[in-house]
Amino acid sequence: MDDWYYATADGQRLGPLQGTELRALAARGAIVPQTLVWREGQAGWRPLHEMAAELDLPALPPPLPAASARTAPRPSGLSGCAIVALLAGAGVVVVAVIGILAALALPAYQDYTLRAQATAAISQAQALQPQVTGFLAANGHCPTNEAPGFDEPSSYAQAALAEVTFGEFEGSDLCGLEAILATPGKSALDGHKIWLEYDAGKASWQCSSDIEDKHLPAFCRG
Repeated sequence: MDDWYYATADGQRLGPLQGTELRALAARGAIVPQTLVWREGQAGWRPLHEMAAELDLPALPPPLPAASARTAPRPSGLSGCAIVALLAGAGVVVVAVIGILAALALPAYQDYTLRAQATAAISQAQALQPQVTGFLAANGHCPTNEAPGFDEPSSYAQAALAEVTFGEFEGSDLCGLEAILATPGKSALDGHKIWLEYDAGKASWQCSSDIEDKHLPAFCRG
């Protein structure tokens, strides 16, 4: 399944996300038809409304054409004070609507940010998987941090990882690694664990975590 990215209004690139996650952001109003999106194989960034069919989104309207400059006629029969009062009332309504939209979009954006950080930490841990499978193939048993070529858990600290432990873990007979996250100020992630375990019979890796599913990529949810 393609990984998608989108650009924020301040020029940041956020992703990767699956199509379902992009649709969820659009449904919440966190991204709009004019938001620029991109996936691998696409020549350049394109507005979300142009990719609606591919993402299975409801038909989205294109941007409005630039309005031609013209002088708005003054409403007949209204005094200047009445016009000012109407404009002031409309401004209050607009501010209230913006406040409601912001209140709805902020939690979705915060969840997305945490999910992106968790995904980055998982990617860092996945870079250690070849060491596990290589040792297992050469020695016929699971490595630990004391095994040749491995080091103490804290030596693997980097970016969003605090430490990594190798071996077999409680409740599982699979060989793998346990990564503890270091994300100060993000209590939903900081100190939580990610397990990457290798199923030799299926020649595949399994991902699990004690982090809430909404803050994890789809392939690591319970």
